Amino acid sequence: MEGTTDLISTFAEFKNLKNIDKATMTGVLESVFLDQLKKMYGDTASFDIIINIDKGDFELWRKRTVAETVVDPSKEISLEDVHKIDDSFEVGEEYSERVPIESFGRRGILSIRQNLSGRIMDIEKAKLFDKYKELIGTVVVGEAYQVWKREVLVMDEAGNELSLPKSEQIPSDYFRKGDTVKAIVSSVEMRNNNTIIILSRTSPEFLEKLFEEEVPEIFDGLITIKKVVRIPGERAKVAVESYDERIDPVGACVGVKGSRIHGIVRELRNENIDVIQWTNNTELLIRRALSPAKISTVQIDDATKHVMVFLKPSEVSLAIGKGGANIRLAGQLAGYEVDVYREAEDENQEEDVLLSEFTDEIDSWIIEALEKIGCDTAKSVLALSTEDIMQRADLERETVEEVQKILRAEFE
Repeated sequence: MEGTTDLISTFAEFKNLKNIDKATMTGVLESVFLDQLKKMYGDTASFDIIINIDKGDFELWRKRTVAETVVDPSKEISLEDVHKIDDSFEVGEEYSERVPIESFGRRGILSIRQNLSGRIMDIEKAKLFDKYKELIGTVVVGEAYQVWKREVLVMDEAGNELSLPKSEQIPSDYFRKGDTVKAIVSSVEMRNNNTIIILSRTSPEFLEKLFEEEVPEIFDGLITIKKVVRIPGERAKVAVESYDERIDPVGACVGVKGSRIHGIVRELRNENIDVIQWTNNTELLIRRALSPAKISTVQIDDATKHVMVFLKPSEVSLAIGKGGANIRLAGQLAGYEVDVYREAEDENQEEDVLLSEFTDEIDSWIIEALEKIGCDTAKSVLALSTEDIMQRADLERETVEEVQKILRAEFE
């Protein structure tokens, strides 16, 4: 009886703690019992297994055909033997006898419990996989359960473990145990029979979903997000379009005094977000994407997917942006490679000189740092203040002053 009690308590435990429907649970139990019965009586033996999930009990019956002479003991019982129990049976009839759980023995009962536990776990893993497979591309909120160097383990409200790898975190993300974590479900994988749910805070889709949450017009379909490109934690560009002329898509996304976009920026660790009105006109889209820089001329080569943008020297650094982020994202948004050129100087002005001409006097890494902020000529460097160059190019004061001294000497 002890074995029976243990098994019934095991069934009750799984029925109450696991979200498994009766049909599935019944099927699992029948399969587990059948495996054990066949180990005892052979693969050709026949059984009736009756499960009552609600009451938590079961009946096991072995079925054999009454035979004059037994050929297969696993399927047949002799007329002589069956008459010792019930003399009303005749040859050819089916005889059923109840199999007591005690006949499995302690080891058999333990095997059933272990098999049942394993099958239930497999079902739970499959259900978790299917559940989150359908949630790919949706935002979930969980709690940071474990924080490691290479990932953060996030627990959802149902107690499932989700993984936020370091590669999918915004560079300035910092989580402590117990912190709330919002991210998008990026992928779901099965590794070593375990469901692995990968979250992301760096994907463009995450930013798109945040806009859907904050801007009702997007959620309702009045405004469409055409494309999102981003450098996580630094800068992003979101192109939007409205099919209703009465709705300003950019204004609706930003909100009054930035009320709608402020929460998104805060969630993304102060990522600089540019909202741009979408257009199929490539030139106009590039002009909008390179804002706030004022572009003089745009030359598009559709064959090579290259764009040449000409600006006044004072506008170049704005177009390029910190570390080249602005021009890189503008190119990704338009689907072109964008090159920036300075407009030719006035003929009466002195000829400018490329910084690459000063490699014998200025270290190459300094020249590269200056070129990244749009200063690739001597005059473009001299047009900026020492403090401005220090901040943009992340250079020491002494270094900047020495470079300016060398460049001024070129024009004296």
